[in-house]
Amino acid sequence: MEFYWELGSDIVEKQKKAKWGSGFLKQISKDLMSEFPDVKGFSLRNLKYIRQWYLFYFQENVIGQQAAAQLAKQSLPQLFQIPWWHNVVIISKCNSVEESLFYVNKTVENGWSRSVLTHQIESKLYERQGKAITNFAVTLPKPQSDLAGQLIKDPYNFDFLTLTEDYNERELERALLDHITKFLLELGSGFAFVGKQKALQVGERDFFIDLLFYHTIMHCFIVVELKTVDFEPEFAGKLNFYVKAVDEQIKTGNDKPTIGILICKSKDKTVVEYALSDIYKPMGVSEYQLIQTLPEELKANLPSIEQIEAEFEKVENDEKEL
Repeated sequence: MEFYWELGSDIVEKQKKAKWGSGFLKQISKDLMSEFPDVKGFSLRNLKYIRQWYLFYFQENVIGQQAAAQLAKQSLPQLFQIPWWHNVVIISKCNSVEESLFYVNKTVENGWSRSVLTHQIESKLYERQGKAITNFAVTLPKPQSDLAGQLIKDPYNFDFLTLTEDYNERELERALLDHITKFLLELGSGFAFVGKQKALQVGERDFFIDLLFYHTIMHCFIVVELKTVDFEPEFAGKLNFYVKAVDEQIKTGNDKPTIGILICKSKDKTVVEYALSDIYKPMGVSEYQLIQTLPEELKANLPSIEQIEAEFEKVENDEKEL
């Protein structure tokens, strides 16, 4: 990766002085492959990516000379820690240095494969991270409040589900658990599944939490309630009750305060802010998105599994040639 970075720098500098135009990279590619016949990565296509990669982070007219030097010093170690084609995906799909570095750091933290990274970018994780309406600033001490704020997304993207229009909350819950690996990936790193419809007895009555998780980084339980309708103020009261019950009955002295997450079909921002304003348990409210089952007439126009696999095989073969 360091070699690619230096090569990108050399290409940019030499291209400034070159007397010929579009044939410049083609000639460099030919010269490098001739000089180093056993080394891969000198195809014209890859040299274009290397140049693009370097320029993406080092365009003086975008971030300035001083900022560029600071960026190079602080961020290059992270760029060099992830595979080359991860870097290519990031610069091809991101619109800013800040956004790209977010995905670089998340890839380093979580060890994302290229397909997972691509999914996270296309699902706009950067734009959704930390966007939920919460009361964390007044219910949790720093830095836990900041960590919790980054914990919740808005909206959650459940595009791995296909449900009919009249699904209910239990069907949504069951579908999420049937795809638990993808669900945990969407929730984010650190979530460990504890149980569904977790029973708690309060007084003489039994209550059931939709989903209960433990966050291994924040060291706290997380109550997740699902609603397939618009947010209503009473939902916050019920979630507050569940968080209190977990704090009293399950949480230990080694655990941080339990956090509640309400995921609903849609919400009115002002109504949510009013509902959370006088609640003293840490809670956040987000929306979710999913894909409805496609009509038969649309299915006929979609590529088959065989066509998709053939296209993936073509892409993989192209990359091997590099």
